[in-house]
Amino acid sequence: IEVMGQGRLIFFGRAGGQNAPIREDLKRVCIDDLAALRSGDFHRESGFAGGRRTGNQNRFFAGERRDVEARCHRPAFPTFSRRMQRGACPMTDASTAYRRVLLKISGEALMGDQGFGLHPPTVERVAQEVKSVHDMGVEICMVIGGGNIFRGLQGSAQGMERTTADYMGMLATVMNALAMQSALEGLGVFTRVISAIPMDQVCEPYIRRRAVRHLEKKRVCIFAAGTGNPYFTTDTAATLRASEMSCQAIFKGTKVDGVYDKDPVEHADAVRYDRITYDEVLQKHLKVMDASAIALARDNKLPIIVFSLDEPGGFRGILAGEGTYTKVEG
Repeated sequence: IEVMGQGRLIFFGRAGGQNAPIREDLKRVCIDDLAALRSGDFHRESGFAGGRRTGNQNRFFAGERRDVEARCHRPAFPTFSRRMQRGACPMTDASTAYRRVLLKISGEALMGDQGFGLHPPTVERVAQEVKSVHDMGVEICMVIGGGNIFRGLQGSAQGMERTTADYMGMLATVMNALAMQSALEGLGVFTRVISAIPMDQVCEPYIRRRAVRHLEKKRVCIFAAGTGNPYFTTDTAATLRASEMSCQAIFKGTKVDGVYDKDPVEHADAVRYDRITYDEVLQKHLKVMDASAIALARDNKLPIIVFSLDEPGGFRGILAGEGTYTKVEG
């Protein structure tokens, strides 16, 4: 192989040599091997495969040369380049308080005014909220409960074996995760559903390093099937995944705009906390998350931000330093 002025390439094959089959392999030199050739590194042969070509090994293929010359002036990854131009991988907004967060929502938040199942307009609205934060460049994980379809504790209370009921609840979270994935990808947000229970036909198995890589590529990761074990709620799963993914905070989307000393729906004099400690939540039995999740967040110094998911723009507003919420920390 020789370089002849202006980047024009002339190719020679060696009879019986490992570089003989150049017809297909030349199409790959534009990414890596062309730079090596221009720098004079003729011993670098990683871009060529071994084998033989029938007939005259020293034949020069003018048509292939023109094809390679044309290719060498194209972007190495045209599809990726177009995505970058469209802003599919946005840089993190300097005004945001967090770079990587986990959003925890209940299954009931997706059923709207219905008494059961999924309400597509509600799913779409939540997806819009997630997209608005994703557009800020924030890396987002999600954990969605399954109470809108099946709740393990309720099944257990009706006589079903607890472990079986919990596994059924895990499958319900996978259904919700798939629905959210569909809504997000409909908005142009690349999304991966990652299940703690392997089901390769519909989602990815949970592999921590792979999940981190998805986040680094600005894909939304939805963790489904809880922890994969019975007796653990999706609140605990959310805290566990947030710790594993090195998230800077957990955002708990609820129907109210923070943590109150009593139920604000039933008590008009309920007082909202701006900030509260983990120990106070446990001592006062406040219904933020279950005790296991709070204790795990406390041990890992992971703040929990409770806000209203029903308030339009609430998720984005908090990340921009605005909005009403309660922060659990310390």
